[in-house]
Amino acid sequence: MLTGATGFIGRHTLSALTQAGHEVHAVARRRGPAKAGVIWHEADLLAGCEVVGEVKPEILVHLAWYAEHGKFWSSPENVRWVEASLALLRAFAVAGGRRVVMAGTCAEYEWSRDVYQESAPLRPTTLYGAAKHGLHVVASAFAEQAGLSLAWGRLFFLYGPFEAPGRFVPSLVLPLLRRESAGMTEGSQRRDFLHVADAGAAFTALADSPVTGAINVASGRAIALRELAVQIAQLLDGGELLQIGARPTPAGEPPALVADVRRLSEEVGWSPKIGLGDGLASVIAWWRERLSSESQDHDRVEGRRA
Repeated sequence: MLTGATGFIGRHTLSALTQAGHEVHAVARRRGPAKAGVIWHEADLLAGCEVVGEVKPEILVHLAWYAEHGKFWSSPENVRWVEASLALLRAFAVAGGRRVVMAGTCAEYEWSRDVYQESAPLRPTTLYGAAKHGLHVVASAFAEQAGLSLAWGRLFFLYGPFEAPGRFVPSLVLPLLRRESAGMTEGSQRRDFLHVADAGAAFTALADSPVTGAINVASGRAIALRELAVQIAQLLDGGELLQIGARPTPAGEPPALVADVRRLSEEVGWSPKIGLGDGLASVIAWWRERLSSESQDHDRVEGRRA
């Protein structure tokens, strides 16, 4: 069973799970498109998790969470999702489940170093990070007591199709596609970016693995935001439109957030397949097609009005 199956990460995890041969019971508030090997369940997990008893899954991949861009860091919805996630885990144990994979975040770490092993100090500075960290602590203790195998995938920075337009990569791609100026900070911050399709494949590998505990889900490679921005601008022939340093760097922004991915590669046996250049090119193509479709829809509406 996969929760959050229509979300940014969930839709890619759904594809990876079916490609791996799983029958997937996909849970979302609204069902997604029909797909071989997928059985859809419309359910609001904040209102209850009866769907778990109906499905009785062997494996639970739990990705559903509040993720509205710009608001999720401090939203009280994080607390509601801790409660819903623990209820889901209890129901899964009662239903006879055996393996759980949950999505964590690099925001659980104390942002005091450049590269983060899973053993790095955990001292979140946001409600979102604290909620995820708290859920991991309680869920791990419960899983041990209930005889469940639990893996906690700590995500770093993702990009890809269906990303919120305000996030870093689309915040540059969209204006450059429109031949508008694209502003950003001075961009010295180094980050670890992973294509969301690779993240979906990593969660699938975790689901099929016996590895437990926290596992960083990331590329393990650092890139400065300004370098990433220049790559995007070059792919779009928009170097003159890129405005590095046009926006202030937010207070408290850590200089580096990069994952140590040895557990993922050595114990889980998984590594990224999509290079940054190919990933950015595919994202640009996706947004270009989306903008073209929106333009055609607008023209059809205006034509009917005329």
